[in-house]
Amino acid sequence: MLLLLPENKTSTIELHYWLKGGSHTMDAFVQNKCELEFLYIAKEIANTLGHDIYLETEPLAEGGIKRWFKVLVKGENKNAVITTAVTTAAITALTVGVIVTPISTAINKTVEHIFDKLFEDEEDTKLDKEKKKWEIENLKLDAIEKSQRIQENAKIKKKRSNFYEELEKDHRIIQFSIQIKDDLKQEKSNEYNIQRVDFKKFILVNDRLDPIIDENAIIEIISPVLKKGNYKWRGIYNGEIVSFNMKSNEFKTLVQTGKIEFKNGSSINCYVEINKTLDNEGNEKISDYNIIRVNEYFEKDKSIETPEGKKHRQKREADERQYGMFDELD
Repeated sequence: MLLLLPENKTSTIELHYWLKGGSHTMDAFVQNKCELEFLYIAKEIANTLGHDIYLETEPLAEGGIKRWFKVLVKGENKNAVITTAVTTAAITALTVGVIVTPISTAINKTVEHIFDKLFEDEEDTKLDKEKKKWEIENLKLDAIEKSQRIQENAKIKKKRSNFYEELEKDHRIIQFSIQIKDDLKQEKSNEYNIQRVDFKKFILVNDRLDPIIDENAIIEIISPVLKKGNYKWRGIYNGEIVSFNMKSNEFKTLVQTGKIEFKNGSSINCYVEINKTLDNEGNEKISDYNIIRVNEYFEKDKSIETPEGKKHRQKREADERQYGMFDELD
């Protein structure tokens, strides 16, 4: 469990690289790339929490190699809740998976701490305390929602992966640790240690994301493929011209044998799988569109069901009837 910071306006995150034989040198490219990824993570967390921060660096310290980053909040709302939430979430984001504390739990601990501090003022009236309680409850709900977004943030996952991928490149690094300290470098949180053997747990095996599925996509066909081969079709989907893979062999055969002819404005209703990947910056990119099944095609606004579309519809309707029978028994 995190020990929380006192009520000041800044907090410091210490990154500690542990090296073989007590060495005090490491690959400069690895260090700088790791810390750039860390800064992106901290900034992304602050953006998700809805705050504008800046980070200051301090001189390196030995003992392996230690690097300090002071988190400060821009603007008038400079309070400990924000800086502690950002530093707490940053630590959890870099250690989640090995350190099992969820980001939401870590942030809520911060909120509860501030809640307790607010009630230490003995001069508060009952109305003041009720108002503060209401404000804190809203803050808790907001923290839960935002922490979930941090947990699922694809950019943070990619940046964390980049961070540990870089660490692995320097064979002298045997461990990495991170913790919160105050301005005097006194410990204000537990030190979370990640052994080299665990670095791989944070590295993404591939950059593929879960596909987006549209079971009733309408695509206007611009250029079908009339000969055999893995050629891409082109069409208009959601107002954009896209290239896609026709994975329905049944429908391809109907087109290639001339049983279905496309004219200007011809469209299909189909099951589309949209595959996405992450680039090195953590941005989502569409890698390809796959048409898995064609439900029906249109000729002069008349819809014609395909054999595979009919088969799928009949199966769906049979399943719905079966579920309905179970509902009646209940």
